[in-house]
Amino acid sequence: MTTSNLAAIDVGTNSFHLVVVKLLPDDRFTVLNKEKIIVRLGESAKQIKHLTEEAMDRGVEAMKLFRLVAERMEAPVRAVATSAVREARNGEEFIERVLEATGIEVEVVSGFEEARLIYLGVIQALPVFDDRVALFDIGGGSTEILVGERGKPLYANSFKLGAIRMTQRFFPNEAITEDEAEALRLFVRGELYFASQEVRSRKPSSLIASSGTAQTIAAMVLTERGETIPDSLNDVRIARSEAKKVVKQILKAKSFSERAKLPGCDPRRADIVAAGGIVLETVMEELGFNEFTISSYALREGIILDTIRKNAEAEGGTPAHLSDLRYETVMKIGRTYNFDEEHGLHVAKLALRLYDDLIPLHNLGDDSRELLEAAAILHDIGYYISHAAHHKHALYLILNSEMLGFNDEEIALIANVARYHRKSHPKTRHPEFAQLNKGDQERVRILSGILRIADGLDRTHRGIVENISLVLGERKILLIPETAPKADATFEYWSMERKKELLEENIGRVIQLKI
Repeated sequence: MTTSNLAAIDVGTNSFHLVVVKLLPDDRFTVLNKEKIIVRLGESAKQIKHLTEEAMDRGVEAMKLFRLVAERMEAPVRAVATSAVREARNGEEFIERVLEATGIEVEVVSGFEEARLIYLGVIQALPVFDDRVALFDIGGGSTEILVGERGKPLYANSFKLGAIRMTQRFFPNEAITEDEAEALRLFVRGELYFASQEVRSRKPSSLIASSGTAQTIAAMVLTERGETIPDSLNDVRIARSEAKKVVKQILKAKSFSERAKLPGCDPRRADIVAAGGIVLETVMEELGFNEFTISSYALREGIILDTIRKNAEAEGGTPAHLSDLRYETVMKIGRTYNFDEEHGLHVAKLALRLYDDLIPLHNLGDDSRELLEAAAILHDIGYYISHAAHHKHALYLILNSEMLGFNDEEIALIANVARYHRKSHPKTRHPEFAQLNKGDQERVRILSGILRIADGLDRTHRGIVENISLVLGERKILLIPETAPKADATFEYWSMERKKELLEENIGRVIQLKI
């Protein structure tokens, strides 16, 4: 892809969302800017079928603002419209008005495609790519439900159960009666009857929610617990019993203003949060889950990944891997501890080159490659505490950082690989290493052996050794460095020779430097 930035717009029924990202090597991205505007394109059930002039005007103005943001950041825009535009008889008119006013072509996607794109967003925010998971997203006009595994949807569907639509249909007044609430619950159960059987039959391991409704309920639950609401609710887990308790409080409120004052409630959702909350708790019940996990990424991030994939395929490249959020997390942690960013990235580059050339000997997969990259970037953050034993400090800092996108096992592996980039080889008497299973201990030995050599080849932090290549033999490996013109790499070569023993022990080859 020739551009360095990219923007995605989610043209929703309740709100429009913009995300602008910077594209990084290996088809990753980091978020530069996010914007959200409450548009209420589908203000009512009737309006979802026919967009009013006022609603279209609000939508066009929002798109104009988003276009200006994207233009300032030199980001091409991809916009996707969902339920309101999908269902409106005059949806095409709105699309034409947006195109005329902004030059942005809005794509209208099916409910199935919307669910797929949401899933692409979710698997970037949470470490669930390899898991079979169920997800749901409650929008203004529709609710999407999907079961996916390894990036592929196994079941997906869209239901006309959006928070705005249900509010207009079942709650004509600000005060809600018990009969009205029960009528909505019964309706949702009926709509989801067959879908719930489809989802249950596939036996997903967890339930994920990615909507504004879910985040509002989660924020209210955290407040009820007495916890501070974090900047990002990503990976926050909410029990069904907690959600039901909060929804009960919402239903007791007799007016929108009373609901808006409830602790943790988003005032902008006060008029639709009751219907959205009932849909949420009923979805949990029907799908058979006692807990859901929040994903802060959803449709717009899925659009980004889908666009990257399409561009890669069009250019004959490989599909994008799904570690953009992980990369962002690692870089955020490194910057928190004032790491030498240029050195960390350069060591990571050399380490990945070693890893790729050594695949016939170590037979590790892409998951290990990502963990090596993270450890290489962060290996020196222990300097934040002190120079002495900074490798041990790196272990502590990584283990105790909020590593969004990584599970506990992966964090432990990254921390151990970083810890053994210098000094002692891994030993079972070291507590953190001893806690790993034997397979992970072997991975740490190989990955930290690679990291030691890569770090040695940038001993002066000057990038003198620009690249490397390997020639694999039956008994030895030739390591051929590529240096900057007229550069003296004596210190790098000396350091590499001192640090190669661990890798030699674990791949059964002598490593010989060929200058």
